[in-house]
Amino acid sequence: MEGKRGELAEAISSVEGIEPRNKANLKGASKKASSADQVAAAIDRIVCYAGWADKYGQVLGCNNPVAGPYYNFTVPEPTGVVAVIAPDRPSLLGLVSLIAPVICSGNAVVALASETNPIPAAIFAEACATCDLPAGVVNLLTGRRDELIPHFASHREIAAIHAAGVSHEHARTLRAGAAENLKRVLVRDSDLAWTDNACESPGWIEPFVEMKTIWHPAGV
Repeated sequence: MEGKRGELAEAISSVEGIEPRNKANLKGASKKASSADQVAAAIDRIVCYAGWADKYGQVLGCNNPVAGPYYNFTVPEPTGVVAVIAPDRPSLLGLVSLIAPVICSGNAVVALASETNPIPAAIFAEACATCDLPAGVVNLLTGRRDELIPHFASHREIAAIHAAGVSHEHARTLRAGAAENLKRVLVRDSDLAWTDNACESPGWIEPFVEMKTIWHPAGV
């Protein structure tokens, strides 16, 4: 992604109408966020969740007190295949923010890119294909939500869904599918502040792990 900064920024600005670089107005008002800012924020978010990858277990897991000659641990494990439905805007930061907490805990992702601007997702897919990310961990789709969301909702091999920026009708479809096959569905608020530090919390990882409790004898 670092090597594709310019290409990503241009792909965002060309469709979303955002300036490639910051520009202050003549009255000295604060600068507006640019597409380059969105790319930088997306890269920082990837770095953040890369840092969480070997630490979230200590935050979410615990050592449980028990009465007996045992140790009792609760540890987080991956859920499996998680579907991600990205918002239309921000096309890159929204996609990355939904994918990163899912894959850092060992899950695989099938992601649906922004419907109005899928180009940054295609460039992001190139970065995934040429980095050290194992093949098959991130699978990116482009297309219409009306056609694909019903499949995400009903597919029995999808264990959870992480979505943002979807309509109320699409959210209902996703939750109805969960009622049939018991997958977890998390739909983020449409007015979410994507640059907020809350988007980098281990609380974003927790919905996509299963807690496993292990008993181990401590003595005879």
